[in-house]
Amino acid sequence: MDAYGFVSESLTVCDFIIILSPDTLLMWFCDASCACIHRWKLNDSFITPRPGSRYSLMGGNLHIAHLNKQEDVGIYQCMASNSFGTIVSREASLHVAYLENFKTQRRSPVRVREGQGVVLLCGPPPHSGELSFTWIFNEHPSYVTQDTRRFVSQKTGNLYIAKVEPSDVGNYTCVVTNTVTKSSVEGPPTPLVLRVDGVMGEYEPKIEVQFPEVVPVAKSSTVKLECFALGNPVPTISWKKVDGASFTRKVDINKASGVLEIPYFQQEDAGMYECVAENSRGKNSVKGKLSYYAAPHFTEKPQDVQKTIDETLVWECKASGKPKPSYRWLKNGEPLDPMEDRVQVNNGVLTISSLNLADIGMFQCVAENKHGRIFTNAELRVVAIAPDFSQNLLKAQTLARQGGDVSLFMVLDNGSLRISNVSKSDAGMYTCVARNQFGVASSAGSLLVKDATVITSPAGHLDVTVGESIVLPCQVSHDPTLDLKFTWFFNEQLIHFGSHGAYFEKVGGQRSDGDIMIRNIQLRHAGKYTCAVQTKVDSISIATDVVVRGPPGPPVDCQVTKMTETTASLSWGPGTDNHSPILSYTIQARTPFSLGWQAVTTVPELLGGKQLSATVTDLSSWVDYEFRVLAINSIGTGEPSKPSKKARTKDTLPRLTPARVSGGGGGRSELVITWEPVPEEMQSGPGFGYVVAFRPLGAQGWMQAAVTSPDASRYVFKNESIPPFSPYQVKVGVYNNKGEGPFSPVTTIYSAEEEPSRAPGRLRARSVLASEVEVTWKPLPWSNNRRRILGYEVKPTQYWSEKQKQEAATVIRTAGNKTSVLIRDLEGSSTYYVCLRAYNSAGVGPQSNIVNVTTKKPPPSQAPVKIMWNTSNSKVILKWDQVHALENESEVTGYKVMYSQDKHSRPNVVETNNTSLELSLPVNQGYVIQIKPFSEGGEGISSRQITIPKIAGRTNAAMTNVCRNQALQLLIKRRKSRSKTTTG
Repeated sequence: MDAYGFVSESLTVCDFIIILSPDTLLMWFCDASCACIHRWKLNDSFITPRPGSRYSLMGGNLHIAHLNKQEDVGIYQCMASNSFGTIVSREASLHVAYLENFKTQRRSPVRVREGQGVVLLCGPPPHSGELSFTWIFNEHPSYVTQDTRRFVSQKTGNLYIAKVEPSDVGNYTCVVTNTVTKSSVEGPPTPLVLRVDGVMGEYEPKIEVQFPEVVPVAKSSTVKLECFALGNPVPTISWKKVDGASFTRKVDINKASGVLEIPYFQQEDAGMYECVAENSRGKNSVKGKLSYYAAPHFTEKPQDVQKTIDETLVWECKASGKPKPSYRWLKNGEPLDPMEDRVQVNNGVLTISSLNLADIGMFQCVAENKHGRIFTNAELRVVAIAPDFSQNLLKAQTLARQGGDVSLFMVLDNGSLRISNVSKSDAGMYTCVARNQFGVASSAGSLLVKDATVITSPAGHLDVTVGESIVLPCQVSHDPTLDLKFTWFFNEQLIHFGSHGAYFEKVGGQRSDGDIMIRNIQLRHAGKYTCAVQTKVDSISIATDVVVRGPPGPPVDCQVTKMTETTASLSWGPGTDNHSPILSYTIQARTPFSLGWQAVTTVPELLGGKQLSATVTDLSSWVDYEFRVLAINSIGTGEPSKPSKKARTKDTLPRLTPARVSGGGGGRSELVITWEPVPEEMQSGPGFGYVVAFRPLGAQGWMQAAVTSPDASRYVFKNESIPPFSPYQVKVGVYNNKGEGPFSPVTTIYSAEEEPSRAPGRLRARSVLASEVEVTWKPLPWSNNRRRILGYEVKPTQYWSEKQKQEAATVIRTAGNKTSVLIRDLEGSSTYYVCLRAYNSAGVGPQSNIVNVTTKKPPPSQAPVKIMWNTSNSKVILKWDQVHALENESEVTGYKVMYSQDKHSRPNVVETNNTSLELSLPVNQGYVIQIKPFSEGGEGISSRQITIPKIAGRTNAAMTNVCRNQALQLLIKRRKSRSKTTTG
């Protein structure tokens, strides 16, 4: 409720109501939220409730008892009045829902041929309110199921059968339901009978269920379009928008029932829709337009207002809707009379000039189109009072700049004082006096005149290159009593320092200095820079135009205009030159086979700055290319253009032959020819393959075979007549759908050879170390006219009696005509069985005799311990305990002493048969020493590393190191006592 007793919105009344049935009770709600007198109208006539009548009022609400569908149907409107005026509600329509029984009790049979379409009419009885329809087949509850062949229209209630089948014969009953009252009635059954005079042949679809040519649809409502056709075969139904636009996700297309449903209808859903029915005999279609409309909706409403006498009232009332709404105004529930010149209504704007007390009242704006009508209301109060400055006092102190303009008072229409070209002499106290027929009022304030602010930096034009740094000056002279505020704008947008990637920086160091610096300037920084200076009395600005020169922008519209087998004609448009003329262009190309973009050869070879077309040469045939263009000026090379659309060169005869043609090997009676496949980008066209030609060395004619796979890299010719290891001349050519290309150079290969026929002889094996065995043999002849010996296979194993253990043995291969091999990583004190075979490209030969060998005992597993050392001058004397071999280890035969200057350098090695050693080493250097035993079984385990500090020259100090924990403790103790002798 507003301050004057009325709610700010219109009265609340339901827009549209349908009552369940006659003789029920209806209550209309009229909510004005005020102490009002309420009256109701029915079809523009006032309703007068009387005692005992069916009409009564309860708090403004209208009650109607025992509804009568003849007397009570119509348009209702509520009026609310109080001392401030009258307003009316929006209109509401009352309808009474009912559904009568079918009048006809019997219907004639419908006779059709099998395969024919049929329509069974429902013919609903008299009713009010929305209906829904179903059909019973023969008897309840067997309802007709809708599918692509059967359809029940919810518009007409009719049952449509596209193609009748024998199973359709029977009685059909239409069931009608009122969706408001929920009551249902059944019609008389309609018998469907098959005719016996033949079967209906096939025929094109005939659309029986159509939708109107124009369907108006309200905003946010749900619309359903029905479409169904008869035909043989049964037609399929499809939907589309005539403009080709695709359906949004919300659109529901029920192909089985022929219904297109669009929920929450919006402007973009409007347009022409087409239903297409199609079978093998043809197709038919129907079109209709969905027209979008929207009831009015307020976008701007008048507000309650209080005005003084003789003022002017302007109220704006705006509403959206489709079609565009019209407007009218009501005052106290009655149409506003615009006959007076001072009252004007123009497209929703109400203007009343020279207001008087008779204008007081409640006003309502009504916006309406053919789809709806809405109300909004506001109150106008007109008052008569003396002038009053209490809410708009003159400023106690007003500042103005010398030479400028100032307005001292702006409240009353003709009461403002404006002083132009202010000077120092205008300073002083000013008083404004207002009078009307009801009294007098005044307000006073002083005017202070300040010096004008002047920018001393000249406006300018700067020309810079990308990457430079510049300073934009902004220096001023000003009244010293006023504070300055500097603000910078770039192309009229405020510069936020610190948020532009640190490009902009304030560098003005004095109070009257607002200079800024642009660091590492970029092309995007070109434009108009404005320095605005503001004080309490004035504001001025200065602009500087900055031109940034840089590499050219990307060329535009790069297109391929023509393609040949090896060339492409291109055209493009110039991009921005960024204030430096374009000197030349370069072209790059990319294919699915290239590593990125590559420079290409063009005609003309040099592309000047005015050149906007060129021919790219030396391209591969039948390859997809993309091209791009780059522009160059004196600053540098710019960004490339967008790539052209992919274009393929034309196909031609292949020109490139396979590389590395060779062959040989294979199985018995085979000639194996190999080559390196031609890359796809060099195949010059579709249908690429190879022509393999071969002949015995010295023969005249060539035998040829086609290999159709472009990825093939070998061809095997098998013939029992091919002698083993015979020379053949071979060459490989290429072809595609355009024809045959060249052959590769002729090369000589050999047919498959035979496996070695003999086993190597004189096989011997001896143990070298515990983990190594040396095997020797007498080689076979290297080659003959049927085979070669490429090497030997040696197979050592610890078992020979079981076949699976023989197969699990490791195979060691030698290459060439070797006669020995060293087998490593064997177990010590173990017996191995060794055999030998020769091999070549055809396979392996027969096995040699088997020999056995027992490896030596493993070396000692104990490392030297109790290592002691001392130094004297440049000598290091080492001693250690003897290492004793275990029962299953070979006896120690000596020791290896390894020393180096650090842990990572290669050590020097000295062998000795004793458990001590004297080393002569350079002075002033430290060493790392390790000792390991060795035996006939190999080398044992090394001792831990011993670190010898730097050896000082010409000193008699002795140092001894004993490798055990007790000695280490002694070393620490003696170092603390600073003894010259150290034990470790």
